[in-house]
Amino acid sequence: MITDTKVLVPDTLLLEERARQVLNCIIGMADEDLNYIPFFNADFVSSPPHMTHGDWDYGSSHGRLIDALTLARHMSGETYGEEVEKHYKENLLSFFKEDGMSYRQLNYVVKDISANLIDQRAVILSLTTWYMATKDSKVKEAADKHVAALKRIAIKEKDIWYYPASEYKEAGWPSINAVQIRLAPDPASFCGRLIMPLLKYHEVTGNQDALELCEFFTQLIIQRSGVYNEDGSFNSSLAYRSGHFHTRIGTLDALARYALFTGDASITQFVKKSYDWALTQCTAFGWTPGDMQEQAYEHETCSLVDLISCGIALARSGYVEYWGVVERFLRNHLTESQLLDLDWVEKWDDKSMDEPGRKTYYKVAERTRGAFAGYSAPNDFCCDVNHGRGHTSDLQLCCIGSGTRGLFMGWSNIITEKAGTVRINLLLSRGSKLLDVSSYLPHEGRLELSIHEDIKNLEVRIPDWAGYNQVTVERMLDGDTKTQTGKDHSSWIKKRYYRIGKVQKGEKITISFPLSEYKTIEKAIGQEFEVKWRGDDVIHISPEGKYKPLYNNRKVYDKAPMREVEYRRVENELYW
Repeated sequence: MITDTKVLVPDTLLLEERARQVLNCIIGMADEDLNYIPFFNADFVSSPPHMTHGDWDYGSSHGRLIDALTLARHMSGETYGEEVEKHYKENLLSFFKEDGMSYRQLNYVVKDISANLIDQRAVILSLTTWYMATKDSKVKEAADKHVAALKRIAIKEKDIWYYPASEYKEAGWPSINAVQIRLAPDPASFCGRLIMPLLKYHEVTGNQDALELCEFFTQLIIQRSGVYNEDGSFNSSLAYRSGHFHTRIGTLDALARYALFTGDASITQFVKKSYDWALTQCTAFGWTPGDMQEQAYEHETCSLVDLISCGIALARSGYVEYWGVVERFLRNHLTESQLLDLDWVEKWDDKSMDEPGRKTYYKVAERTRGAFAGYSAPNDFCCDVNHGRGHTSDLQLCCIGSGTRGLFMGWSNIITEKAGTVRINLLLSRGSKLLDVSSYLPHEGRLELSIHEDIKNLEVRIPDWAGYNQVTVERMLDGDTKTQTGKDHSSWIKKRYYRIGKVQKGEKITISFPLSEYKTIEKAIGQEFEVKWRGDDVIHISPEGKYKPLYNNRKVYDKAPMREVEYRRVENELYW
């Protein structure tokens, strides 16, 4: 890792700082009285607020948190909570049985030990990230055994593989009848989402079992599952979890990555059709429905991160217009849904009401600072509406893990390099060994680049709302200044990237363009919100939320405030 002396930069969104802040919650949700098993839910609306355990405490929760910890530490360099992290990792490995599957343990909710197929996705995800960061041989051994088990238990037909039940037992599938009559559970939840971590594990290690699972699960989803309707919409039947957004979009993300890996444009088109439909069900700033029925009003951060990740995969496949979608989601509902201000949450410094192994009231506010919303409204951290299920909970550990991954996916794609061309895809600040990007948005339409290495070709995405004829590029090197403008039509790539061309080490480049302020009416499951924008940032939303209003406390100035930071430059970056 390479660091630099502190530099004066605009006081704007810095994703690695957000990653540092989420570590407080990841560590704070550990239950020290229950061998550091993390709590899953938190309820801030109740008095006093409390956290509870649940059936997701094991492979799912530990897998999500280990993945998130690894990515957050890579982004921020923060070492806080390493002892708790050690417990999480020991716990995760202890859930494996000799057959290679990860099993839930008994608690007040779980009355029967089984390997839930949803959990396995988080397990292989975390083992993959863990191995990428450490190259620990015992982690690879566990992952290889796990992948072999996932292949072994799959029901194999001519052109598809699938799992016939949601839980697997040590003795095998609980009902042979389920196999005979193909009584398979929701394919997206149990097979589709597994493609993403399995594919990455194959890319990292060359594991062929992982790739084979990806091949047959992809065929299952596209050719036989019925998860997606002909027009790309989500099948909202009860058997398909009412069109559950997190698992639908997570599966689309997995398919988009597989298409990119294999070069199969037909899969990319399949994904694009459904992704475009999904965007029509969401707000432009990133609020998503929970599903198409009972949970429609409950936005999960998990779904938003799936949208971000899938948008990145489509953009990397050549549909560069999705970078603008990704940036809006990052700047708005992802980071706005991170819990940094807890003045509105009741403080409780007492364990007398605790129910060990089930519920705690102790320092819930302090322990959850940095978390991402579990079920948020478009204008409120808490969802408490008259429709659907009403208020349920405010945090879910899965959303904390996903939110962290969303930060990482954004951070690692701000700057990309391929075949000598470096692209700035997202107009957010970050440092790198090639160049530093300092963004003045949303205060000013301005981007400053400090070049650390010679670059053959540099291209910068310009937002659609900025136009092209007032874009200016000022290049300074050794006291000499050169100016380029957007009026040079030969400099534009795919209508969105401005080609600066060859740049030299030591250059300082300033890109300027006009900011645009506008209003939109955003619809969220029958509700309407008036939204004021400044560029890609929401700066006001009406009506205002009830518990923890979102967006209306954002400060915007004509001149960006400045501060000193030390950009983190990573020599060997993890890349998902």
